[in-house]
Amino acid sequence: MIKKQLLCCGVVLFLVLFSKLYSFHVAANTAAPYARQLDSLSQGALLQDNDISDIRNTSYFASLSFANESLPLGDQQIERKMMRYLKAYSYKERRSYLLHNRARKALPQVATILRKYGIPEDFKYIPLVESGFTSGTTSHRGASGYWQFMPHTARQFGLRVDGEVDERQHIEKSTVAAAKYLRALYREFNSWTLVAAAFNIGEGNLQRAISKQREDNYFKLKLNKETGAYVYKLISVKEIIENPDRHGYRKGRTLLADAAPEAGDSDKL
Repeated sequence: MIKKQLLCCGVVLFLVLFSKLYSFHVAANTAAPYARQLDSLSQGALLQDNDISDIRNTSYFASLSFANESLPLGDQQIERKMMRYLKAYSYKERRSYLLHNRARKALPQVATILRKYGIPEDFKYIPLVESGFTSGTTSHRGASGYWQFMPHTARQFGLRVDGEVDERQHIEKSTVAAAKYLRALYREFNSWTLVAAAFNIGEGNLQRAISKQREDNYFKLKLNKETGAYVYKLISVKEIIENPDRHGYRKGRTLLADAAPEAGDSDKL
């Protein structure tokens, strides 16, 4: 009788141990892909083929920010929108190193001026979004130059714009004017993401949107399509310039090694 009881106890103990080992094995296998995903992103894996569900909880995605204002996490609409623009500016979609070459030449000078006026360096990416760092670009509304200033705003912040001279086309002078304008916008909005939005849409239009919606968080404001995408574009451009490998670009590759852009393709973001 005692032998039978010991045998039964042994069988039960074996089953319990086997069950725990199996559970541990399943849990480990389930966690492994996610752990590998985190590890691959930390090592610069490409994001262009990933789905938002693969990276939304990673430290990389949590690090996305503009002027030290982090991307709000937990809102799937915001996260999917961010992922969409990251993919849109990848090598797979753009296939151009021209912006990297222009950034390499112009960004240090622009960053130095912005720092002098207390403006976060992330604003140096605005000329890449606005004009692709090319002078002479004029919109149908009359905005022109590296920073795409409207004539009255340019004059307000010290630039000469007349029939003979257009200082919007001068990178140093226009950047000084932009820094002064951005500083004035920050005094009004006290948020760098809102400053970026105001630079795009105008401070009056943004202030009316804030008052009407009773909302002062850029990511939650309902703005026109261009302004609603503006900060997402700036974050995406910042990413492809600072982390090119992660978005399909290879560091050190020259413009001559790149394929010519297709007809109608623009290097302006």
